[in-house]
Amino acid sequence: SSKSHDRHLFPNKMWRSLALLLFVGLALSLDYESSLFHLRAAGTPAVDFAVDLSKPTTPFPHFWKQCVGSGHATLALREDYRRYLTQAHHDIGFKYVRFHAVLDDDMSTYTIVNGKAQTSFFNVDSIYDFLLDIGMKPLIELSFMPTLLASGNTTVFHYEGNTTPPSNYTQWAELITAFVSHLVDRYGIDEVRQWPMEVWNEPNCGFWTGSQAEYFTLYNYTALAIKGVDSQLIVGGPATCQSAWIPEFLNYTKTYNVPVDFVSTHEYPTDIQPVTRDVMTQVTATARAQAGSLPLYYTEYNDGLYSDPPYHDTPYAAAFIVKNVHDVQGNVDMWSWWTFSDIFEEQGFSSVPFFDPNGWGLMSRYGIPKPSYRAFQLLNQIGDKQLSCIRNDTSSSITTNLEAFATIKVTQGKQSQIDIMVYNFQVPGNAMANETAVITITNAPSTISTTATLHMLDKYHSNPAQLWLDQGEPAYPTKAQLKQYQIASELTSQTIYAKKLSSTSLQFTLTLLPQSVGFITLGY
Repeated sequence: SSKSHDRHLFPNKMWRSLALLLFVGLALSLDYESSLFHLRAAGTPAVDFAVDLSKPTTPFPHFWKQCVGSGHATLALREDYRRYLTQAHHDIGFKYVRFHAVLDDDMSTYTIVNGKAQTSFFNVDSIYDFLLDIGMKPLIELSFMPTLLASGNTTVFHYEGNTTPPSNYTQWAELITAFVSHLVDRYGIDEVRQWPMEVWNEPNCGFWTGSQAEYFTLYNYTALAIKGVDSQLIVGGPATCQSAWIPEFLNYTKTYNVPVDFVSTHEYPTDIQPVTRDVMTQVTATARAQAGSLPLYYTEYNDGLYSDPPYHDTPYAAAFIVKNVHDVQGNVDMWSWWTFSDIFEEQGFSSVPFFDPNGWGLMSRYGIPKPSYRAFQLLNQIGDKQLSCIRNDTSSSITTNLEAFATIKVTQGKQSQIDIMVYNFQVPGNAMANETAVITITNAPSTISTTATLHMLDKYHSNPAQLWLDQGEPAYPTKAQLKQYQIASELTSQTIYAKKLSSTSLQFTLTLLPQSVGFITLGY
């Protein structure tokens, strides 16, 4: 998939987000709702979906909950960060967490301590101890450059991560050896062999002042240092933005026999203009082909670097998530949303409760789950086998933004649970309308229930940011208001009833607002 702009023009998330205004700023109204919902005329025909229980199922691994992103390392020392991550792990099932800057000076990993240069892993241990205590593991991004090893003073972000190459690659490799050896000594080799180690962050997008060749040199020294501790430890790269450098990186590792266990990269849908509904599918398919047989980890993505207005706190993000966990399956082995909460300070620590341009999180900085969080929470409950679910368009003239998929699993009570996910999704600025889905389940056992549980994620359900807007956007919500936001964010269910078509078939009808998701659950 070709990029319509030079990736080097927009070197990091901040500038890529600002640059996006050039592309969409004129297209979006200043009014939030009219910019998100350009309603079509009423009377859109219903869209038919057929779920056939007699057809073979296909695997549907939950790759989307393998990992989640979280700002930079020192944030993981905060009490609220730990409380929110514990909740996200419990509700969503995230297994790994990734953050920048574990080697930064503010972590004291390698700095001047008591007047001399030395390593200190106390803060590292505090974070990794916590992760293991709650049942998670780190995906270790090895960044940024400690000042003592840096060849220059260029930094990024509020916390001033140094982005220059090491002044001495041998000394850098010695630090990596000391760091990894300490992890093995503290946590055991069997544990640390499960921790992927990713070399740097976005060396092609403003986080690395060196060249591509210099990054490959950094990777070479780092990978050999890690494997020098234990050959079964896991290391990969190139950790690029915009799915870049994968062929060049793998050609380098093959040519120079440098170990690589996985390919990692990043993609945001707004990286390619104009944004399309299927951009993530197209990009990940290309990267999958380039990665060959190696695992492909997308260690950063989200619904896009939109900033005026941002959509992260709206049902748009929920619909984006559900569509893409279905569409990129088979392309991606790990899919890490950036980020799990708004405890985040790349551009300084903002206090804005919702709609912060840098509020990438699934939860607000007050710990209020957003629609995106609830989407992942509901996805955590679906099956790992996909049912046949086909859209039956009765007319080729029908234009629809509706899609659906279905899964099945056996519950702890030894019953079969069917989940049907229906979503009305389109990228901002495109025509949308309320749309009706007619879902017919065929070849069902006679014991199948004609009642189902419905969870909706839309403007009126699990949408706390809308309440904040309605209250006049208080800058510092009171405890009473925060409790109201928490209540507004909760999942609410309702019982819906199927029309029985025959002893083996039944039909549900559901109308969805623009940018919304419906989860239908039933059993037999």
